[in-house]
Amino acid sequence: MAQDATVPKLNFGYWLDKAVEWGQATTLESQKDVCLHLPQLQEFLHQLYETIKHSGSTVAIQQFPLIGQLLGRLCWNPFVIGYDESQKTLMWCLCCLYSSEPQNAVELKANSWIRSLLCHLLSSSKWESNEAEISTFVSALGYTSADYYCHLVKNMVVSLVTELRENQFNGLNIQGSISASRVNAVSIFCVPLITLPDLTPLLETLLLYHGGSSKEILCSEFLEAVNEAFLKKKISLPESAVFSLWLRHLPRLEKATLHLLDQLFSIQLHSLEEVACVMKDSLLPQAASHPPIFRIVNEIFKNALMETDGSSGVMTIIQVFTQLFLQAHQNENKQHKFPLKAYFPYHHQPLVRGLVRRPFELPTTYWSQHLKHISDMLKALVEDTNVSSLTDLFEIWFLVACFGEWMDIAAEQLLKAAVEPDAVLWLLAFYYCPKNENQQRTQTVVEAQAVYNHLMMLFSCTDLSLKDLEPATHRITGIEQCWNQHLTTHLLTNFLLFSPSGHKIAQECIYHITKTTDTSEEVYNLLIRTAYRFNHSGEGDQRTVKLLNELLQKLTLKV
Repeated sequence: MAQDATVPKLNFGYWLDKAVEWGQATTLESQKDVCLHLPQLQEFLHQLYETIKHSGSTVAIQQFPLIGQLLGRLCWNPFVIGYDESQKTLMWCLCCLYSSEPQNAVELKANSWIRSLLCHLLSSSKWESNEAEISTFVSALGYTSADYYCHLVKNMVVSLVTELRENQFNGLNIQGSISASRVNAVSIFCVPLITLPDLTPLLETLLLYHGGSSKEILCSEFLEAVNEAFLKKKISLPESAVFSLWLRHLPRLEKATLHLLDQLFSIQLHSLEEVACVMKDSLLPQAASHPPIFRIVNEIFKNALMETDGSSGVMTIIQVFTQLFLQAHQNENKQHKFPLKAYFPYHHQPLVRGLVRRPFELPTTYWSQHLKHISDMLKALVEDTNVSSLTDLFEIWFLVACFGEWMDIAAEQLLKAAVEPDAVLWLLAFYYCPKNENQQRTQTVVEAQAVYNHLMMLFSCTDLSLKDLEPATHRITGIEQCWNQHLTTHLLTNFLLFSPSGHKIAQECIYHITKTTDTSEEVYNLLIRTAYRFNHSGEGDQRTVKLLNELLQKLTLKV
């Protein structure tokens, strides 16, 4: 039976025909077909329940005259009632058909029939009381329930795991090897039982199993079901099994990455420690040690950044992910570690090596020199006549953006250390304004230089007011034209954090610029990145850390 490409979401007739076709799933072909349709069937049953739950039994039967026949057939299909929440949903649907005050003999008979089905479903919840049904499943795999009556599932799993592992190590022994179709059949029959804890060793073995075939031997429905259960925390798998799942079925990797982004956007996170925790829990930063996984995840992040017009929130997520990836990569065993070129194959490798160096790996006194080195390499690349297309320019910019930690340090170093301001300002100007059409980037450097000079004049002042900062704040609030308010916001925020008197007017100034412009999210993300780095490096003094926390608390309410 070929699996239908598309199944209408609430096509009652379709599922009734399927239920009749399947019967009690006694043939191998019908069992395979049931397993392949289980996720869609469960969705249909849930929608059916949502449709009839408030309508009453009479209206439900008028709307779906053959509903009893459908539910009755499905209740006796062991594969259906063994899958995830289908058994529970069937019970809910049956309860909707039950007449609390039966008016005639037909309704009395229907109630009796419903009670008997509910009793059957409740008794089916124990494996031991279902020998006849389970034996159908087991015999399809070449076993009999009598062999493993007491610990049926555990013994079956152990046996299959042993068989698969022996075959993996003895792949050249053609006579003793397992056929690809048998491995495929095992993966299909696992679909209804994915969330059963005793099945985990078999799931792991299947995911790590690679036969001699160049084609995928595990069915895509199995891979999808495992991925879905893992993302919803219904099962726990070793890292190696999850990585293998994503490597052998890239659509599942894309689903996992989009799921992570949805998670990060749908919950209120108050620190990057929380963001990092959610990311590590997803296993994606650890999995990114495999170059193909890293490149695909990076591509999805890149698209997310473009779709959100360079959102500072997405940028921060990408930067934290990159840091966690580097951490995982550095922890890799040297024998299994891939070279950086495998992750960034099309980029200027000296620039990659410069950006990959984590700030904590270098003495703070060397940061300024390192930033100048990055700026010089980047400027030479960008001004190279070979970099003619906007696509090439965007790829270079995105590489720099992934390692935005260095950009935050660059803005700090301008104010805190003896640096060559021209090189660092050019670096920041490129980060915030990569294109140079109509001399945009050149003008941004000029604007930034003016703001920087003004802030440096005020840096050592002991008594500051908001009026003193007007030349900078006006460039952000739009009273004066500014080629790039983002760079000015970055410089001004750092001035408030690190200058001796900036602390006194920080809250007032940030309230002023975020009230009159749409920069709340940008300032918030800059502050949580700074707080995250301070927590891990111990750079910030007590007063600055206290101010950071106060500002974040106020901005959290606005973002």
